[in-house]
Amino acid sequence: MRFSVSPNEIGYLYRKNRLERKLDAGIYDFFDYQKVLKVVTLPTTNRIQTIINQEVLTKDNVALRFSFFIEYKIGNADKFFETTDVFTNIYNVFVQTEQVIQNLSQVYVRRVISAIESEELNEKRNDILTEIPVGLQNELKDYGIELVRLLVKDLTFPKTIQELFAKQLESKIRAKSDLENARTQVATARTLKNAAELMKGDENIKYIQMLETITKIAEKGKHTFVIGDLNGNGVNFKKD
Repeated sequence: MRFSVSPNEIGYLYRKNRLERKLDAGIYDFFDYQKVLKVVTLPTTNRIQTIINQEVLTKDNVALRFSFFIEYKIGNADKFFETTDVFTNIYNVFVQTEQVIQNLSQVYVRRVISAIESEELNEKRNDILTEIPVGLQNELKDYGIELVRLLVKDLTFPKTIQELFAKQLESKIRAKSDLENARTQVATARTLKNAAELMKGDENIKYIQMLETITKIAEKGKHTFVIGDLNGNGVNFKKD
């Protein structure tokens, strides 16, 4: 009989349901006329399991659905074989394992989400599970499983709640825009006031203002302007 162990796998050779030895990657031929040999292979790399459409109530009693994924590996092969019936489905020994992972992880993820209010949950969805719960890690170690990562993938709120969140976001953006406009107006007014203060006592500015006034008056008809004192020291300007 020929058995194949792929790269990144370890094979476990059983004779009459008793572990005989481990097999590294390769192809093995055994004489097995009694049909008593079985090989179970376990990956040495991490595996990923996605769990979808789980329901939960938030702290403020908003119902939502969530999905999350788990990255795990077999940390203790001896424990794994002790707690898993690997011969029920020898071609997929993780059927029972992933059922255990799903059931236990749901309890902990629901517990975390149910302790957070919906508004906070929506804003901090990427920070919900920053660490793997210690209790969940310890429970899965009893099955020879070690969690590497646990992340919430999706949060789906009811449509009415999504609309409220959208309106809230729109209000925040509008308020921020109004605040920036108000700051700009205040800054402009302050600049104009400072400029007026600087110009208030400047003789050159006064002279320019006077010329502008004379020009405007002169545009309406014939006028003669005397600039200076009345003793002849002035300058005559006449517009015909």
